[in-house]
Amino acid sequence: MSKLCFHRELQPADPHQTPVLIVGQQRHLAELKFDRVRCKLDPRVSEDTFTKAISYLQPAPTDTCSLYLDLAKVAALPVKASRHNSESRAHALTKVVQTNSSGVTESIVVVCERECLFASGCAVARAFPLYSRKTSKGGTNGDPAIPKPATVNVEFVLIGGGELSEQDVKVIENAASGIRLTANIVDAPCNEMNVSGFLAEIDKVAKELKLKPKVIRGEQLKDKGFGGIYGVGKAAADPPALAVLSYEPEGATETVAWVGKGIVFDTGGLSIKGKTAMPGMKRDCGGAAAVLGGFYAAVKSGFKQNLHAVFCLAENAVGPNSTRPDDIHTLYSGCTVEINNTDAEGRLILADGVCYADKDLKAKVILDMATLTGAQGIATGKYHGAILTNSGSWENKALIVGRQTADLLSPVPYCPELHFSEFTSAVADMKNSVMDRGNAQVSCAGLFIGAHLGFEYDGVWMHVDMASPVHCGERATGYGVALLVGLFGHHSKAELLQKVAAAAKCGSDCDLEPTLKKARVD
Repeated sequence: MSKLCFHRELQPADPHQTPVLIVGQQRHLAELKFDRVRCKLDPRVSEDTFTKAISYLQPAPTDTCSLYLDLAKVAALPVKASRHNSESRAHALTKVVQTNSSGVTESIVVVCERECLFASGCAVARAFPLYSRKTSKGGTNGDPAIPKPATVNVEFVLIGGGELSEQDVKVIENAASGIRLTANIVDAPCNEMNVSGFLAEIDKVAKELKLKPKVIRGEQLKDKGFGGIYGVGKAAADPPALAVLSYEPEGATETVAWVGKGIVFDTGGLSIKGKTAMPGMKRDCGGAAAVLGGFYAAVKSGFKQNLHAVFCLAENAVGPNSTRPDDIHTLYSGCTVEINNTDAEGRLILADGVCYADKDLKAKVILDMATLTGAQGIATGKYHGAILTNSGSWENKALIVGRQTADLLSPVPYCPELHFSEFTSAVADMKNSVMDRGNAQVSCAGLFIGAHLGFEYDGVWMHVDMASPVHCGERATGYGVALLVGLFGHHSKAELLQKVAAAAKCGSDCDLEPTLKKARVD
Protein backbone atom coordinates (compact mmCIF):
# COMPACT_ATOMS: atom_id res chain seq x y z
CA MET A 1 0.00 0.00 0.00
CA SER A 2 1.48 3.32 -1.09
CA LYS A 3 1.00 6.76 0.37
CA LEU A 4 0.41 9.44 -2.27
CA CYS A 5 1.87 12.91 -1.72
CA PHE A 6 1.08 15.61 -4.27
CA HIS A 7 3.42 18.63 -4.57
CA ARG A 8 3.27 22.08 -6.11
CA GLU A 9 6.89 21.97 -7.20
CA LEU A 10 9.44 19.30 -8.02
CA GLN A 11 11.19 17.97 -4.94
CA PRO A 12 14.97 17.55 -5.43
CA ALA A 13 16.02 13.91 -5.20
CA ASP A 14 18.80 11.63 -6.38
CA PRO A 15 17.22 8.89 -8.55
CA HIS A 16 19.65 6.39 -7.03
CA GLN A 17 17.84 6.86 -3.72
CA THR A 18 14.40 7.86 -5.05
CA PRO A 19 13.47 6.33 -8.42
CA VAL A 20 11.70 8.69 -10.81
CA LEU A 21 9.34 8.28 -13.77
CA ILE A 22 8.81 11.28 -16.05
CA VAL A 23 5.73 10.78 -18.21
CA GLY A 24 3.81 12.84 -20.73
CA GLN A 25 2.78 13.16 -24.35
CA GLN A 26 5.76 13.07 -26.70
CA ARG A 27 5.13 16.59 -27.97
CA HIS A 28 5.12 17.89 -24.40
CA LEU A 29 8.28 16.00 -23.51
CA ALA A 30 9.95 17.50 -26.60
CA GLU A 31 9.10 20.99 -25.32
CA LEU A 32 10.39 20.23 -21.83
CA LYS A 33 13.63 22.00 -20.92
CA PHE A 34 16.08 19.83 -19.00
CA ASP A 35 16.53 22.53 -16.36
CA ARG A 36 12.89 22.08 -15.31
CA VAL A 37 13.55 18.47 -14.28
CA ARG A 38 17.25 18.66 -13.48
CA CYS A 39 16.57 18.43 -9.72
CA LYS A 40 14.99 14.99 -10.23
CA LEU A 41 17.89 13.60 -12.29
CA ASP A 42 21.12 15.12 -10.97
CA PRO A 43 23.78 13.82 -10.69
CA ARG A 44 22.91 10.63 -12.58
CA VAL A 45 21.50 11.89 -15.89
CA SER A 46 23.02 14.50 -18.19
CA GLU A 47 21.09 16.87 -20.41
CA ASP A 48 22.42 15.09 -23.49
CA THR A 49 21.20 11.69 -22.25
CA PHE A 50 17.79 13.14 -21.43
CA THR A 51 17.40 14.80 -24.83
CA LYS A 52 18.45 11.70 -26.74
CA ALA A 53 16.13 9.48 -24.71
CA ILE A 54 13.14 11.64 -25.62
CA SER A 55 14.10 11.59 -29.31
CA TYR A 56 14.28 7.78 -29.22
CA LEU A 57 10.73 7.37 -27.89
CA GLN A 58 8.39 5.72 -30.39
CA PRO A 59 5.00 5.47 -28.65
CA ALA A 60 2.87 2.66 -30.12
CA PRO A 61 0.73 3.37 -28.22
CA THR A 62 3.18 4.07 -25.35
CA ASP A 63 6.94 3.77 -24.98
CA THR A 64 9.45 3.93 -22.15
CA CYS A 65 13.18 4.64 -22.15
CA SER A 66 15.60 4.18 -19.27
CA LEU A 67 17.69 7.19 -18.29
CA TYR A 68 19.67 5.62 -15.44
CA LEU A 69 19.65 1.89 -14.73
CA ASP A 70 16.03 1.02 -13.88
CA LEU A 71 15.76 3.96 -11.50
CA ALA A 72 15.09 6.89 -13.82
CA LYS A 73 12.77 6.54 -16.82
CA VAL A 74 10.93 8.70 -19.30
CA ALA A 75 7.69 7.48 -20.84
CA ALA A 76 5.54 8.76 -23.71
CA LEU A 77 1.75 8.53 -23.80
CA PRO A 78 -0.22 7.78 -26.99
CA VAL A 79 0.12 10.33 -29.77
CA LYS A 80 -3.57 10.39 -30.63
CA ALA A 81 -6.75 10.71 -28.60
CA SER A 82 -10.05 10.52 -30.48
CA ARG A 83 -12.98 12.84 -29.87
CA HIS A 84 -14.60 10.32 -27.51
CA ASN A 85 -11.46 9.95 -25.41
CA SER A 86 -9.85 12.18 -22.82
CA GLU A 87 -7.20 14.57 -24.10
CA SER A 88 -5.20 13.65 -20.98
CA ARG A 89 -4.75 10.03 -22.18
CA ALA A 90 -5.59 9.16 -18.57
CA HIS A 91 -6.22 5.45 -19.12
CA ALA A 92 -2.81 5.05 -20.74
CA LEU A 93 -1.24 7.16 -17.99
CA THR A 94 -2.62 4.86 -15.31
CA LYS A 95 -1.24 1.79 -17.10
CA VAL A 96 2.19 3.36 -17.64
CA VAL A 97 2.44 4.28 -13.94
CA GLN A 98 1.29 0.81 -12.85
CA THR A 99 3.80 -0.88 -15.14
CA ASN A 100 6.75 1.27 -14.13
CA SER A 101 6.10 1.77 -10.42
CA SER A 102 9.04 0.49 -8.38
CA GLY A 103 7.08 -0.37 -5.25
CA VAL A 104 9.38 1.73 -3.07
CA THR A 105 9.43 5.43 -2.26
CA GLU A 106 9.54 7.08 -5.66
CA SER A 107 8.55 10.11 -7.73
CA ILE A 108 6.07 10.37 -10.59
CA VAL A 109 6.51 13.53 -12.66
CA VAL A 110 3.58 14.22 -15.02
CA VAL A 111 4.26 16.60 -17.89
CA CYS A 112 0.99 18.04 -19.19
CA GLU A 113 -1.00 21.14 -20.07
CA ARG A 114 -3.06 22.77 -17.35
CA GLU A 115 -6.30 21.58 -18.98
CA CYS A 116 -5.22 17.98 -18.31
CA LEU A 117 -3.96 18.57 -14.76
CA PHE A 118 -7.00 17.30 -12.85
CA ALA A 119 -7.54 14.22 -15.03
CA SER A 120 -3.83 13.37 -14.87
CA GLY A 121 -3.72 13.59 -11.08
CA CYS A 122 -6.77 11.32 -10.84
CA ALA A 123 -5.19 8.88 -13.30
CA VAL A 124 -2.10 8.49 -11.11
CA ALA A 125 -4.31 7.87 -8.06
CA ARG A 126 -6.06 5.01 -9.87
CA ALA A 127 -2.71 3.25 -10.27
CA PHE A 128 -2.29 2.76 -6.52
CA PRO A 129 -5.18 0.74 -5.03
CA LEU A 130 -5.43 0.44 -1.26
CA TYR A 131 -7.13 -2.90 -0.70
CA SER A 132 -5.03 -6.03 -0.20
CA ARG A 133 -5.16 -9.08 2.01
CA LYS A 134 -2.02 -10.67 0.61
CA THR A 135 0.32 -12.18 3.16
CA SER A 136 4.10 -12.38 3.06
CA LYS A 137 6.78 -14.30 4.91
CA GLY A 138 6.77 -11.53 7.49
CA GLY A 139 3.36 -12.72 8.72
CA THR A 140 2.99 -15.07 11.67
CA ASN A 141 0.30 -17.70 12.16
CA GLY A 142 -1.25 -16.75 8.85
CA ASP A 143 -1.78 -13.12 9.90
CA PRO A 144 -1.20 -10.55 7.17
CA ALA A 145 2.19 -8.90 7.31
CA ILE A 146 1.90 -5.13 7.32
CA PRO A 147 4.74 -3.72 5.20
CA LYS A 148 5.90 -0.18 5.67
CA PRO A 149 3.98 1.87 3.11
CA ALA A 150 6.02 3.43 0.34
CA THR A 151 5.62 7.12 -0.41
CA VAL A 152 4.83 8.10 -3.98
CA ASN A 153 5.59 11.76 -4.65
CA VAL A 154 3.37 13.00 -7.48
CA GLU A 155 4.60 16.18 -9.16
CA PHE A 156 3.62 18.12 -12.25
CA VAL A 157 5.38 20.17 -14.89
CA LEU A 158 2.91 22.37 -16.77
CA ILE A 159 3.59 22.95 -20.45
CA GLY A 160 2.71 26.42 -21.64
CA GLY A 161 3.61 28.11 -18.38
CA GLY A 162 1.91 28.57 -15.05
CA GLU A 163 2.29 26.94 -11.68
CA LEU A 164 0.13 24.92 -9.38
CA SER A 165 -1.44 26.72 -6.44
CA GLU A 166 -1.78 25.20 -3.00
CA GLN A 167 -5.50 24.97 -3.68
CA ASP A 168 -4.86 23.03 -6.91
CA VAL A 169 -2.78 20.50 -5.00
CA LYS A 170 -5.43 20.17 -2.31
CA VAL A 171 -8.19 19.61 -4.86
CA ILE A 172 -6.20 16.84 -6.56
CA GLU A 173 -5.38 15.31 -3.18
CA ASN A 174 -9.06 15.31 -2.21
CA ALA A 175 -10.10 13.71 -5.50
CA ALA A 176 -7.31 11.13 -5.21
CA SER A 177 -8.42 10.25 -1.68
CA GLY A 178 -12.01 9.91 -2.88
CA ILE A 179 -10.97 7.68 -5.79
CA ARG A 180 -8.88 5.40 -3.59
CA LEU A 181 -11.63 5.24 -0.95
CA THR A 182 -14.14 4.27 -3.63
CA ALA A 183 -11.85 1.62 -5.13
CA ASN A 184 -11.10 0.22 -1.68
CA ILE A 185 -14.81 -0.27 -0.94
CA VAL A 186 -15.43 -1.89 -4.33
CA ASP A 187 -12.40 -4.21 -4.02
CA ALA A 188 -13.36 -5.40 -0.53
CA PRO A 189 -15.36 -8.65 -0.37
CA CYS A 190 -18.78 -8.87 1.24
CA ASN A 191 -17.53 -10.75 4.30
CA GLU A 192 -15.84 -7.43 5.15
CA MET A 193 -17.77 -4.82 3.16
CA ASN A 194 -21.32 -5.85 3.99
CA VAL A 195 -24.00 -3.25 4.76
CA SER A 196 -22.57 -2.70 8.25
CA GLY A 197 -19.08 -2.34 6.78
CA PHE A 198 -20.29 0.23 4.26
CA LEU A 199 -22.08 2.16 6.99
CA ALA A 200 -18.81 2.22 8.93
CA GLU A 201 -17.10 3.82 5.90
CA ILE A 202 -19.89 6.42 5.76
CA ASP A 203 -19.35 7.11 9.47
CA LYS A 204 -15.61 7.68 8.91
CA VAL A 205 -16.28 10.22 6.17
CA ALA A 206 -18.99 11.89 8.26
CA LYS A 207 -16.62 12.31 11.21
CA GLU A 208 -13.90 13.82 9.04
CA LEU A 209 -16.39 16.26 7.53
CA LYS A 210 -18.03 16.93 10.92
CA LEU A 211 -21.41 15.65 9.75
CA LYS A 212 -23.92 13.22 11.21
CA PRO A 213 -25.38 10.57 8.92
CA LYS A 214 -29.05 9.68 8.92
CA VAL A 215 -29.66 5.93 8.79
CA ILE A 216 -32.95 4.06 8.29
CA ARG A 217 -32.40 0.34 8.64
CA GLY A 218 -34.05 -3.05 8.78
CA GLU A 219 -37.71 -3.10 9.77
CA GLN A 220 -37.71 0.71 9.90
CA LEU A 221 -37.44 0.67 6.10
CA LYS A 222 -40.59 -1.40 5.86
CA ASP A 223 -42.42 0.82 8.35
CA LYS A 224 -41.48 3.99 6.46
CA GLY A 225 -42.48 2.63 3.06
CA PHE A 226 -39.10 1.86 1.47
CA GLY A 227 -40.41 -1.31 -0.14
CA GLY A 228 -37.66 -1.44 -2.75
CA ILE A 229 -34.67 -1.43 -0.41
CA TYR A 230 -36.40 -3.59 2.18
CA GLY A 231 -37.66 -6.12 -0.36
CA VAL A 232 -34.22 -6.60 -1.89
CA GLY A 233 -32.28 -6.85 1.35
CA LYS A 234 -34.65 -8.56 3.80
CA ALA A 235 -33.27 -12.08 3.22
CA ALA A 236 -29.71 -11.16 4.23
CA ALA A 237 -28.28 -11.73 7.70
CA ASP A 238 -27.05 -8.12 7.67
CA PRO A 239 -30.13 -5.90 7.26
CA PRO A 240 -30.47 -3.31 4.46
CA ALA A 241 -30.25 0.42 5.04
CA LEU A 242 -30.86 3.85 3.57
CA ALA A 243 -28.12 6.24 4.70
CA VAL A 244 -27.90 9.97 3.99
CA LEU A 245 -25.05 12.45 4.36
CA SER A 246 -26.12 16.09 4.09
CA TYR A 247 -23.86 19.12 3.67
CA GLU A 248 -25.80 22.37 3.92
CA PRO A 249 -23.48 25.40 3.95
CA GLU A 250 -24.66 28.84 4.93
CA GLY A 251 -25.90 30.88 1.98
CA ALA A 252 -26.78 27.88 -0.21
CA THR A 253 -29.63 28.47 -2.63
CA GLU A 254 -29.69 25.20 -4.61
CA THR A 255 -30.06 21.56 -3.60
CA VAL A 256 -28.26 18.69 -5.32
CA ALA A 257 -28.63 15.00 -4.48
CA TRP A 258 -26.41 12.09 -5.52
CA VAL A 259 -27.98 8.65 -5.10
CA GLY A 260 -25.84 5.52 -5.17
CA LYS A 261 -26.67 1.85 -5.67
CA GLY A 262 -25.00 -0.10 -2.87
CA ILE A 263 -25.65 -3.78 -3.44
CA VAL A 264 -22.78 -5.15 -1.37
CA PHE A 265 -23.19 -8.56 -3.01
CA ASP A 266 -25.61 -9.75 -5.65
CA THR A 267 -26.46 -13.44 -5.84
CA GLY A 268 -29.36 -12.58 -8.11
CA GLY A 269 -31.78 -13.62 -5.37
CA LEU A 270 -34.11 -16.51 -6.25
CA SER A 271 -33.48 -15.66 -9.93
CA ILE A 272 -30.00 -16.80 -9.03
CA LYS A 273 -26.89 -16.10 -11.08
CA GLY A 274 -24.77 -18.90 -12.51
CA LYS A 275 -21.45 -19.93 -11.00
CA THR A 276 -19.45 -17.92 -13.54
CA ALA A 277 -21.65 -14.82 -13.30
CA MET A 278 -21.56 -14.48 -9.51
CA PRO A 279 -17.82 -13.90 -8.87
CA GLY A 280 -17.14 -10.16 -8.94
CA MET A 281 -20.58 -9.21 -7.63
CA LYS A 282 -18.86 -7.56 -4.65
CA ARG A 283 -18.50 -4.68 -7.13
CA ASP A 284 -22.26 -4.09 -7.30
CA CYS A 285 -21.87 -1.34 -4.70
CA GLY A 286 -19.72 0.71 -7.09
CA GLY A 287 -22.28 3.48 -7.54
CA ALA A 288 -22.73 4.09 -3.81
CA ALA A 289 -18.95 3.89 -3.32
CA ALA A 290 -18.44 6.57 -6.00
CA VAL A 291 -21.06 8.79 -4.38
CA LEU A 292 -19.24 8.50 -1.04
CA GLY A 293 -15.84 9.26 -2.57
CA GLY A 294 -17.27 12.09 -4.65
CA PHE A 295 -19.11 13.58 -1.68
CA TYR A 296 -15.90 13.53 0.37
CA ALA A 297 -13.87 15.21 -2.39
CA ALA A 298 -16.55 17.80 -3.20
CA VAL A 299 -17.10 18.90 0.41
CA LYS A 300 -13.36 18.95 1.22
CA SER A 301 -12.78 21.15 -1.83
CA GLY A 302 -15.43 23.69 -0.78
CA PHE A 303 -18.91 22.90 -2.13
CA LYS A 304 -21.09 26.03 -2.01
CA GLN A 305 -24.59 24.56 -2.33
CA ASN A 306 -26.65 21.99 -0.45
CA LEU A 307 -25.33 18.53 -1.28
CA HIS A 308 -26.95 15.27 -0.19
CA ALA A 309 -25.47 11.81 -0.68
CA VAL A 310 -28.07 9.04 -0.52
CA PHE A 311 -26.83 5.46 -0.12
CA CYS A 312 -29.19 2.59 -0.92
CA LEU A 313 -27.54 -0.40 0.75
CA ALA A 314 -28.56 -4.06 0.65
CA GLU A 315 -27.26 -7.56 0.07
CA ASN A 316 -29.31 -9.44 -2.52
CA ALA A 317 -29.16 -12.79 -0.73
CA VAL A 318 -31.02 -16.09 -0.92
CA GLY A 319 -32.93 -17.29 2.14
CA PRO A 320 -36.33 -18.07 3.64
CA ASN A 321 -37.25 -14.36 3.50
CA SER A 322 -36.18 -13.80 -0.11
CA THR A 323 -38.45 -11.88 -2.41
CA ARG A 324 -40.09 -14.29 -4.86
CA PRO A 325 -40.93 -13.77 -8.51
CA ASP A 326 -44.62 -12.75 -8.62
CA ASP A 327 -44.36 -10.86 -5.31
CA ILE A 328 -45.67 -7.31 -5.43
CA HIS A 329 -43.92 -4.55 -3.48
CA THR A 330 -45.02 -0.99 -2.83
CA LEU A 331 -42.10 1.38 -3.23
CA TYR A 332 -41.48 4.77 -1.59
CA SER A 333 -43.08 6.45 -4.60
CA GLY A 334 -46.37 4.72 -3.79
CA CYS A 335 -46.18 2.67 -6.99
CA THR A 336 -46.70 -1.09 -6.90
CA VAL A 337 -44.15 -3.31 -8.64
CA GLU A 338 -44.65 -6.91 -9.71
CA ILE A 339 -41.35 -8.74 -9.37
CA ASN A 340 -40.60 -10.83 -12.45
CA ASN A 341 -36.82 -10.93 -11.96
CA THR A 342 -35.16 -10.76 -8.53
CA ASP A 343 -31.85 -10.14 -10.31
CA ALA A 344 -33.14 -6.75 -11.47
CA GLU A 345 -32.78 -5.43 -7.93
CA GLY A 346 -30.66 -2.31 -8.31
CA ARG A 347 -33.45 -0.33 -9.93
CA LEU A 348 -35.76 -1.17 -7.01
CA ILE A 349 -33.46 0.32 -4.37
CA LEU A 350 -32.57 3.33 -6.51
CA ALA A 351 -36.25 4.04 -7.15
CA ASP A 352 -36.65 4.48 -3.39
CA GLY A 353 -33.49 6.60 -3.26
CA VAL A 354 -34.36 9.12 -5.97
CA CYS A 355 -37.91 9.42 -4.66
CA TYR A 356 -36.53 10.20 -1.19
CA ALA A 357 -34.21 12.82 -2.73
CA ASP A 358 -37.24 14.49 -4.30
CA LYS A 359 -39.89 14.18 -1.58
CA ASP A 360 -37.77 14.56 1.56
CA LEU A 361 -34.64 16.42 0.44
CA LYS A 362 -36.37 18.66 -2.14
CA ALA A 363 -33.49 18.29 -4.58
CA LYS A 364 -33.87 19.95 -7.95
CA VAL A 365 -30.87 18.20 -9.48
CA ILE A 366 -30.74 14.45 -8.84
CA LEU A 367 -28.05 12.14 -10.18
CA ASP A 368 -28.12 8.42 -9.52
CA MET A 369 -25.09 6.24 -10.17
CA ALA A 370 -25.14 2.47 -10.41
CA THR A 371 -23.58 -0.71 -11.70
CA LEU A 372 -27.04 -1.37 -13.08
CA THR A 373 -26.89 -3.56 -16.19
CA GLY A 374 -24.56 -5.96 -17.96
CA ALA A 375 -26.02 -4.45 -21.11
CA GLN A 376 -24.16 -1.20 -20.38
CA GLY A 377 -20.85 -2.83 -21.27
CA ILE A 378 -22.31 -4.06 -24.55
CA ALA A 379 -23.88 -0.69 -25.37
CA THR A 380 -21.11 1.74 -24.39
CA GLY A 381 -18.13 -0.46 -23.56
CA LYS A 382 -15.60 -0.99 -20.79
CA TYR A 383 -14.45 2.60 -20.50
CA HIS A 384 -17.55 4.74 -21.09
CA GLY A 385 -20.40 4.80 -18.61
CA ALA A 386 -23.90 5.31 -20.02
CA ILE A 387 -25.86 8.46 -19.22
CA LEU A 388 -29.64 8.74 -19.44
CA THR A 389 -31.22 12.09 -18.58
CA ASN A 390 -34.27 14.29 -19.09
CA SER A 391 -32.02 17.29 -19.80
CA GLY A 392 -30.18 17.75 -23.08
CA SER A 393 -27.94 20.51 -21.75
CA TRP A 394 -26.85 18.44 -18.74
CA GLU A 395 -26.26 15.47 -21.02
CA ASN A 396 -23.93 17.58 -23.18
CA LYS A 397 -22.18 18.95 -20.13
CA ALA A 398 -21.72 15.47 -18.65
CA LEU A 399 -20.19 14.16 -21.89
CA ILE A 400 -17.65 17.00 -21.99
CA VAL A 401 -16.82 16.79 -18.29
CA GLY A 402 -16.44 13.03 -18.71
CA ARG A 403 -13.66 13.70 -21.19
CA GLN A 404 -12.19 16.43 -18.98
CA THR A 405 -11.96 14.05 -16.00
CA ALA A 406 -11.43 10.77 -17.92
CA ASP A 407 -14.54 9.26 -16.31
CA LEU A 408 -15.89 8.86 -19.81
CA LEU A 409 -19.59 8.82 -20.73
CA SER A 410 -21.74 8.02 -23.74
CA PRO A 411 -25.48 8.86 -24.03
CA VAL A 412 -28.30 6.34 -24.37
CA PRO A 413 -31.80 7.22 -25.65
CA TYR A 414 -34.23 8.94 -23.28
CA CYS A 415 -37.59 8.03 -24.75
CA PRO A 416 -40.06 6.84 -22.09
CA GLU A 417 -43.05 7.04 -24.43
CA LEU A 418 -41.46 4.31 -26.56
CA HIS A 419 -39.64 2.24 -23.96
CA PHE A 420 -41.53 2.28 -20.67
CA SER A 421 -44.26 -0.02 -21.96
CA GLU A 422 -41.69 -2.81 -21.56
CA PHE A 423 -42.64 -2.86 -17.85
CA THR A 424 -46.39 -3.31 -18.34
CA SER A 425 -48.04 -5.48 -15.67
CA ALA A 426 -51.61 -6.83 -15.56
CA VAL A 427 -51.77 -6.73 -11.76
CA ALA A 428 -49.49 -3.88 -10.62
CA ASP A 429 -48.35 -0.46 -11.77
CA MET A 430 -45.35 -2.03 -13.44
CA LYS A 431 -43.01 -5.02 -13.50
CA ASN A 432 -39.36 -4.64 -12.54
CA SER A 433 -37.87 -6.23 -15.67
CA VAL A 434 -38.51 -5.78 -19.38
CA MET A 435 -40.49 -8.02 -21.69
CA ASP A 436 -37.96 -7.67 -24.53
CA ARG A 437 -34.32 -7.78 -23.47
CA GLY A 438 -33.31 -6.72 -26.97
CA ASN A 439 -35.00 -3.34 -26.72
CA ALA A 440 -32.69 -0.63 -25.30
CA GLN A 441 -32.00 -2.46 -22.03
CA VAL A 442 -29.77 0.27 -20.58
CA SER A 443 -32.36 2.96 -21.27
CA CYS A 444 -35.24 0.84 -19.97
CA ALA A 445 -33.47 0.01 -16.70
CA GLY A 446 -32.82 3.69 -16.10
CA LEU A 447 -36.38 4.64 -17.03
CA PHE A 448 -37.71 2.32 -14.34
CA ILE A 449 -35.89 4.50 -11.79
CA GLY A 450 -37.09 7.71 -13.42
CA ALA A 451 -40.69 6.49 -13.36
CA HIS A 452 -40.66 6.52 -9.56
CA LEU A 453 -39.21 9.99 -9.48
CA GLY A 454 -41.95 10.77 -11.97
CA PHE A 455 -41.65 11.62 -15.65
CA GLU A 456 -43.40 14.87 -14.66
CA TYR A 457 -40.45 15.81 -12.40
CA ASP A 458 -39.61 19.42 -13.21
CA GLY A 459 -35.99 19.26 -12.08
CA VAL A 460 -32.93 17.65 -13.66
CA TRP A 461 -32.52 13.90 -13.37
CA MET A 462 -29.43 12.05 -14.53
CA HIS A 463 -28.80 8.31 -14.40
CA VAL A 464 -25.26 6.96 -14.86
CA ASP A 465 -24.81 3.23 -15.46
CA MET A 466 -21.16 2.32 -14.87
CA ALA A 467 -21.29 -1.48 -14.57
CA SER A 468 -18.22 -2.00 -16.78
CA PRO A 469 -16.02 1.06 -16.02
CA VAL A 470 -16.26 0.27 -12.27
CA HIS A 471 -13.38 -2.14 -12.72
CA CYS A 472 -10.43 -2.92 -14.99
CA GLY A 473 -9.50 -6.57 -14.77
CA GLU A 474 -9.41 -7.66 -11.14
CA ARG A 475 -9.20 -4.14 -9.71
CA ALA A 476 -11.68 -1.34 -9.06
CA THR A 477 -11.03 1.93 -10.88
CA GLY A 478 -12.70 4.44 -8.56
CA TYR A 479 -14.88 5.48 -11.52
CA GLY A 480 -17.37 8.25 -10.82
CA VAL A 481 -15.55 10.36 -8.24
CA ALA A 482 -13.81 12.68 -10.70
CA LEU A 483 -16.96 12.87 -12.81
CA LEU A 484 -19.13 13.97 -9.89
CA VAL A 485 -16.80 16.66 -8.58
CA GLY A 486 -16.10 17.92 -12.11
CA LEU A 487 -19.71 17.92 -13.26
CA PHE A 488 -20.71 20.05 -10.28
CA GLY A 489 -17.49 22.08 -10.25
CA HIS A 490 -19.47 25.29 -10.82
CA HIS A 491 -20.71 24.84 -7.23
CA SER A 492 -17.16 24.59 -5.88
CA LYS A 493 -14.95 27.25 -4.37
CA ALA A 494 -11.96 25.57 -6.03
CA GLU A 495 -10.78 27.29 -9.21
CA LEU A 496 -9.50 24.03 -10.70
CA LEU A 497 -12.94 22.40 -10.48
CA GLN A 498 -14.64 25.55 -11.72
CA LYS A 499 -12.49 25.37 -14.86
CA VAL A 500 -13.33 21.71 -15.40
CA ALA A 501 -17.04 22.56 -15.26
CA ALA A 502 -16.59 25.74 -17.31
CA ALA A 503 -15.28 23.65 -20.21
CA ALA A 504 -18.88 22.56 -20.65
CA LYS A 505 -21.05 25.44 -19.49
CA CYS A 506 -24.57 24.29 -18.87
CA GLY A 507 -27.18 26.54 -20.46
CA SER A 508 -30.73 26.97 -19.28
CA ASP A 509 -32.82 23.88 -18.71
CA CYS A 510 -35.39 24.92 -21.29
CA ASP A 511 -34.59 21.65 -23.05
CA LEU A 512 -36.02 19.53 -20.26
CA GLU A 513 -38.28 16.82 -21.62
CA PRO A 514 -41.96 17.74 -21.68
CA THR A 515 -43.91 16.13 -18.88
CA LEU A 516 -45.52 12.80 -19.62
CA LYS A 517 -48.35 10.91 -18.01
CA LYS A 518 -47.73 10.82 -14.29
CA ALA A 519 -46.02 7.60 -13.24
CA ARG A 520 -45.96 8.14 -9.51
CA VAL A 521 -48.87 7.51 -7.17
CA ASP A 522 -49.12 10.38 -4.68
